[in-house]
Amino acid sequence: MNNTIVGPVKEQLGLVKQNVNVWQNNAVDRCADLIAQEVAVALVYNGISHAVMMVSPTALENFAIGFSLTEGIINRTDEIYAIDIIEQEKGIEIALTISSRRFIQLKGRRRSLTGRTGCGICGAESLEQVKVPLESVVSNFTIEHAAINQATVNLARHQPLQKLTGAVHGATWCDIDGNVIHVCEDVGRHNALDKLIGLLWSDHVLRQPGFLLISSRASYEIVQKAAKAGIAIIAAVSAPTTLAINIADETGITLIGFSRQNRHVVYSHAYRLKKEK
Repeated sequence: MNNTIVGPVKEQLGLVKQNVNVWQNNAVDRCADLIAQEVAVALVYNGISHAVMMVSPTALENFAIGFSLTEGIINRTDEIYAIDIIEQEKGIEIALTISSRRFIQLKGRRRSLTGRTGCGICGAESLEQVKVPLESVVSNFTIEHAAINQATVNLARHQPLQKLTGAVHGATWCDIDGNVIHVCEDVGRHNALDKLIGLLWSDHVLRQPGFLLISSRASYEIVQKAAKAGIAIIAAVSAPTTLAINIADETGITLIGFSRQNRHVVYSHAYRLKKEK
């Protein structure tokens, strides 16, 4: 795969400094604050614009790969021949060159959408596009409840952008002992997950024993993307939605919500979780 980054995009850290007025204890102070960047990113396949998402401008190559995989545009990373990331006046364009076969299939079901930070289906042409066919996630491993707790307790210190700005979500891959292995951050929770999947897919890490921890609610698109990647266990810091639970139940995913220190709730396929020995 040929990857080209054009312009200063690669130097951005996903935040900018801005002077603000802070009111505290009946006094106003002028100081600098760090603000999370949110930019329009257009995904263009073989010269045809497919989607515009609002994204943190970091790990854009991983985002493009993960989005392409979880949206079913490609099935394998070797179906992407090139990725060019180009900064423009109104945002960033990610130009992907994909195989002719995949491009023909994409044109057959092409839709235009504008994705916001909390939306995964804006602009879908029909209700059938909301819930896509998914294969069952098959895995035989189990983990201890304590592993979920350990990862949750340690999540904050693995999110540098969130610590600086307070405005981004994290998608985290953890091993079966609850150790945080990789974290991707973004203003959009599903964008963060796409970045993580794009980062780890080629090494088949996501299909090894481990689990996904997200610093947000478990919405349907989180579970749907995880199912596409073959992730068997999802833990969310906040609540799941009814559709997320239904998809997890149908695809064999263990879904955990309200993951907080010394407490979490299991909504589906609880057999993968066990007490300490």
